[in-house]
Amino acid sequence: MNSGYILSIDEGTTGTTALIFDHAGLVRARAYSEFTQHYPKPGWVEHDAEEIVLITMKVIAEALRAGGVPPDEIQAIGITNQRETTVVWERASGRPVGRAIVWQDRRTARYCDELKSRGLEEMVRAKTGLVIDPYFSGTKLKWILDNQPGLRERAERGEICFGTIDSWLVYRLTGCRVHITDYSNASRTMLYNIRDLQWDAELLDLLEIPAAMLPEVRPSSQIYGETDPQMFFGTRGIPVAGIAGDQQAALFGQACHSPGMAKNTYGTGSFVLMHTGTEAVASDERMLTTIAWGVGDEPVEYALEGAIFVTGSAVQWLRDGLGMIRNAAETRELARSVPENEGVYFVPALVGLGAPHWDPYARGLLIGITRGTTRGHVARAVLESMAYQTRDVIEAMERDSGIRLKELRCDGGAAVNSVLMQFQADILGVNVEVPRITETTALGAAYLAGLAVGFWGSREEIAEKWALDVRYHPRFDAHKRDRLFKRWHKAVELSKGWALDDD
Repeated sequence: MNSGYILSIDEGTTGTTALIFDHAGLVRARAYSEFTQHYPKPGWVEHDAEEIVLITMKVIAEALRAGGVPPDEIQAIGITNQRETTVVWERASGRPVGRAIVWQDRRTARYCDELKSRGLEEMVRAKTGLVIDPYFSGTKLKWILDNQPGLRERAERGEICFGTIDSWLVYRLTGCRVHITDYSNASRTMLYNIRDLQWDAELLDLLEIPAAMLPEVRPSSQIYGETDPQMFFGTRGIPVAGIAGDQQAALFGQACHSPGMAKNTYGTGSFVLMHTGTEAVASDERMLTTIAWGVGDEPVEYALEGAIFVTGSAVQWLRDGLGMIRNAAETRELARSVPENEGVYFVPALVGLGAPHWDPYARGLLIGITRGTTRGHVARAVLESMAYQTRDVIEAMERDSGIRLKELRCDGGAAVNSVLMQFQADILGVNVEVPRITETTALGAAYLAGLAVGFWGSREEIAEKWALDVRYHPRFDAHKRDRLFKRWHKAVELSKGWALDDD
């Protein structure tokens, strides 16, 4: 099947992109729109799930119009999404019962501490591959059920649905007929047993979550249902056929289909994933063991992941919080205005620290400032913090897997920043490769959907489409790399535990 197009919906943390891909894997058209970020209390982050649906339909219409593509030429829809973000809605009406709690939200940190104090961390890790952290959906869902009177009872009666953003969009696109998620998203809830491939009864009991509200878990590449004509411009039902969490989708789109291949996606946060094949590699380094994907009837494949909470959002903070820049591109020129960081380090613990530290009480730190410090030093420190955090997680993955990284494939918005990409190669000591198409998250979702409907014939066909744009070679010797990295760790230690109550 060479005719027609695949529509990919990339529902991120700050906005939604619709991309239309042709058979060559090239972008025919795209459209993007931001949606509202809600911060009702310190450490709380929420989205309006209904607004996300409206924005999604808006950008789909804009992309179709921009590409001159009639809706009936779309052969399938793939969805990739911000993971862990928790939506609860009424089964009958499809209306949310409240705002979605975003993955960055830290409101359940104290409850997570309680679970750890009860000695439950090893049990949770063995079942889910995850650490106990507010990041994941399970404690967010418990909080919603605990804080809306009568909601848990309604959920037990089957009146209430839970889902991550992929599940929410599928439900609405199919006219409230299909309540599913895929392996990759289920594995991020802290409720799903990644070895047994089922919702875990012990974890559901622990968090008091009714099984009746959970979605059916399906492969990442499969026809789940068809769009409701009322939701898709009056057009015949179009197959919704591919789903993957954003980072797993990027791994697939980067053609990292073999054990040992790794990618880093620079978005709101940065996420390093290393493919480990059909083996769920247990981590001794506080990495996450996660499901990469399941394609049709093939065995489920796994990955190690290092989740870095704040990278691109630190640049947003420079723009919106400090007014230091007008747009993200300015960071490159500002960073170039100084030859080195000159001792200025930024620890972007704006919502705590993720892997490998997992400290929800860490807070942001800018250190090493002197009278000679300029905007250039601050911009460089922000960019370099992304690369230091990446090295943190890659070294941990190498120890877990016994595999020495040979190269790192990079994508996402910051992959166009040559200063960052060069420093990433310098501090890692390996080549950094940026593909010709950097929107590999959306491309991965498109590939998964296209495979399900026969638009592409095989993974081998997809892998052949990967094309290099720029390769960055490391310039630092080992001594310089390690000296800079040691000072980074000194700064990180100072940021830890800052938000803990002194009393």
